[in-house]
Amino acid sequence: MNKPTLAVLFGGCSSEYSVSLQSAYAVITHLDRDKYDIVLLGITQQGRWLLYTGPVDALLDDTWHQDAKHTVPALISPDRGVHGLLLIAPAGPSTLRLDAAFPVLHGKNGEDGTLQGLLELAGIPVVGCGVLASAVCMDKDVAHRLAAEAGVEVPPSVLFRAGEDLGLLPERIRKLTFPCFVKPARAGSSFGVSRVESAEAVPAAVAAALEHDSKVIVEQAIPGFEVGCAVLGEREVTVGQVDEIELTQGFFDYTEKYNLITSRIHMPARISPETARRIQQTAVKVYRALECSGFARVDLFLTPDGRVVFNEVNTIPGFTGHSRYPNMMKGIGLDFTPLLDKLIGSVVDV
Repeated sequence: MNKPTLAVLFGGCSSEYSVSLQSAYAVITHLDRDKYDIVLLGITQQGRWLLYTGPVDALLDDTWHQDAKHTVPALISPDRGVHGLLLIAPAGPSTLRLDAAFPVLHGKNGEDGTLQGLLELAGIPVVGCGVLASAVCMDKDVAHRLAAEAGVEVPPSVLFRAGEDLGLLPERIRKLTFPCFVKPARAGSSFGVSRVESAEAVPAAVAAALEHDSKVIVEQAIPGFEVGCAVLGEREVTVGQVDEIELTQGFFDYTEKYNLITSRIHMPARISPETARRIQQTAVKVYRALECSGFARVDLFLTPDGRVVFNEVNTIPGFTGHSRYPNMMKGIGLDFTPLLDKLIGSVVDV
């Protein structure tokens, strides 16, 4: 039986480009090459698409795209007859058929439905969420409204758009209590997020967030701490153990997420089994309400009085060996390589 040809996509025109390289490296080095023919398709921060055939270690120091000997301009053809890549080599164009694609990109232009839409046009099965879920989950405003419609509690918030008069903010945020978080609606890894302690600080925080997106949320802070839940599957879902983020100061910003300087992640979370079950049930409810499939990490808040409040969904969460999603799945006995096999096996016969 022929091995399926699997494209792992990495990089991308996103502020989370470097995180994607780390995640992709972990995925590539944990894939069973006896089961898959692996094709590496990288996207530079400038938006160049390259088929990469060199050493995988070059992803870690971001030198992969500088290797002319091991890179060929390539792109996904929307022509379903091609069902894969169009290679633009000096000797002339050629095609490479793909059986499936595994996007390991974070943030805009990779996790937001744009890439998923291209793959759907091409007829190439995608590991992970499809177009709708990817777009909805990237937009915190839309995600919160859909989760609330499904009966899940969400933080009180207001919306502000580029082009609106900042003078409208005092009246708009009047019903919120402080502290609040000001967030770009469609950005990841906490880029552009500020914690504000008073109404006077909101306009400057909104202006900073508008540098990352044209749509900004001012969201009331939820007391307690953040918990996460890994979900896998579609009709039948597998739920990982719940983890917990312990903060000693500030909030879980980009630096803390990837360096854990003053914070810690407890897996499993330091909560009762009954509370963990409620969090898992809420995570599955959000996962289904937002039309997720394949896999996603659902982040929530647990308040001191035991309420579970929705935060956000990451449709392509971090995938390094120490990332939260793989560790939550490891907590139920699903190690990294079998986890990848299960994900890929949901879209292509292995």
